[in-house]
Amino acid sequence: MASQVPYASATSGAAAREEITKLLRRMGCESVGFMERFQDKTVLLAFEHRGRQIQFEASARGWAAWFLKENPWNSRMRRTKPQHEAAALDQGLIAVNSILRDWVKGQVTAVECGLMPVEAVFLAHMVTNDGRTVIQRLDETKLLPPPKDAA
Repeated sequence: MASQVPYASATSGAAAREEITKLLRRMGCESVGFMERFQDKTVLLAFEHRGRQIQFEASARGWAAWFLKENPWNSRMRRTKPQHEAAALDQGLIAVNSILRDWVKGQVTAVECGLMPVEAVFLAHMVTNDGRTVIQRLDETKLLPPPKDAA
């Protein structure tokens, strides 16, 4: 029996995107948009809250690699290895929308119940005055110490 990877049975990126839009509008966002980068197999979520731009990019490749590790191709499958890998990437594009929906739902819930302000939950993904996100600038400036190697 194949190992079950979360979101492997997700069926609609559009439904997840619709829910994300509703959640962010409920929080007071002025605009919400999605961009699918077909070549990179990524989804970009961008929104504006009180004049601040926030953006987050999610790659289907990471999810697909996880799925393929847990469900490797074998010769008994009814499709070729390249077909199996392509199907994993296609499902990854659906999965990342569902993952984004769940992430946004958690962040919006934290804001709505007063656990954290918008700035705290989305800070890493806020766009700075030079067009890069806070996390991109932190990485570039090496403001944070590097992570320790896993034991």
